[in-house]
Amino acid sequence: MHVWKNRAHGEESPYIPLGPFKLRLPFVHYKFEWPDYVQGLLMCAVDLAAIPLMIELLGMPFEVALAVVLLNGVLYLTHHLFGDPVVPGWITPAIPLIMAYVSTFPEGVDRVHALVAFQLTLGLLSILLGVTGLAGKVVSFVPPAIKSGIILGAGLAAVISVFEVGGRFEQFPWTISIAVGIAFYIIFSKHFNQLKNSSSMWGFIGKLGIFPIIILAVIVGPLFGEAPWPNIEWGLINPDFGTLWSEYTVFGVGFPSLMLFLQAIPTVLAAYIVLFGDVLQSKALISEADEVRGDEKIDYNENRAHLIFGGRNSIMSILGPDITMAGPLWAAMQVVVIERFKEGKKAMHSLFGGSGSFRWGTNTGLLLMPIVSLVQPILGIALALTLLIQGYVSVRVGILEARSHRDLGIAGIIGAVLATKGATWAFAVGVLLTLLIYGKRFFKGENDEIFTKDMKEDKRIS
Repeated sequence: MHVWKNRAHGEESPYIPLGPFKLRLPFVHYKFEWPDYVQGLLMCAVDLAAIPLMIELLGMPFEVALAVVLLNGVLYLTHHLFGDPVVPGWITPAIPLIMAYVSTFPEGVDRVHALVAFQLTLGLLSILLGVTGLAGKVVSFVPPAIKSGIILGAGLAAVISVFEVGGRFEQFPWTISIAVGIAFYIIFSKHFNQLKNSSSMWGFIGKLGIFPIIILAVIVGPLFGEAPWPNIEWGLINPDFGTLWSEYTVFGVGFPSLMLFLQAIPTVLAAYIVLFGDVLQSKALISEADEVRGDEKIDYNENRAHLIFGGRNSIMSILGPDITMAGPLWAAMQVVVIERFKEGKKAMHSLFGGSGSFRWGTNTGLLLMPIVSLVQPILGIALALTLLIQGYVSVRVGILEARSHRDLGIAGIIGAVLATKGATWAFAVGVLLTLLIYGKRFFKGENDEIFTKDMKEDKRIS
């Protein structure tokens, strides 16, 4: 029965109440959106870019890392199914912080234990904040200078991880230069934004996000001798869950010690601050869509979102520890889905249909060897592209979090320390500097009217 057809103007899409969750099933509670599904088939290439990280940091064979990506893909579905109208993804800005943290442990069981402890701590913290209703309050206690520094440092760490000695830029200099240049033009350029509004062809390319860039990398990489031509294979993938669970999870290597959970706390807090920025962005994007589409009331709840991505991280820490973590938002694709949703009910009946159909599409694509084998040679390039785009956004957002020149000075120091020495040192330096400069106004800081006026103008310009 197509219950989704019964939605009255201005009401929520139909659902089955499940405590704090709202269960919606495809074809029943929301219309399946085929354009978003087809796009998802192609964009699963970005999910696969997590594989080089797991191979590099955990020594996982490709098929084992593929099993982790597949598990993550299944859990992506929980957001829209349980009432969170987003396209979920990684905690991308925090990836360099997590990479730096786990790299301090010897490769093998110690590193797996460190990652399990980190992801489980982050998951349980998120669930706790969701259950208690404190999700929207915790970050407000963090001084703006420290918040700005953490986000800024995450962006710097993302860029450094690509350009450092032995980094991915040295492996793929030409491909990354060309791909990143075109990607930044398509995503951030005012000129391309004008082209999108003047031509349906450019508008279509813009809506595909970074997928055209990934296809370009598949061609450019081999032309410059930086990657082999893809060897297209047919059939379904063959993920190795057996090796995953026997060598990379608590079922095979045992449970981490309490000390590892305590050691993880500073970096977990840094990752959470970055993560909460994605929650705020989710809320802003959905509120904007809700204003345009008066026919569907969209209920976005931060506490529910915390329960879902907290549960995802907790489950993944046990079944398949993942460097990228389980985040609340894939910003680029959320924007693409919402822009189509804004076009009206005929374009997309419900936001749940768009975000859900997209993630059903990525899950289908992950199962198909032709797609996986097509992008396998350039996964390192796709990851570098993702990190550089996220670095750009994080630096911009981090600076805009500062409310005064003093905030920005403190943030610059924190960011540099975080990118070079890790989250523990960054928090210590941030607390000390904020105390020395603001004293009793530690939590409030100051609001520099000239500075904030300039930042507001910059927001209008951007």
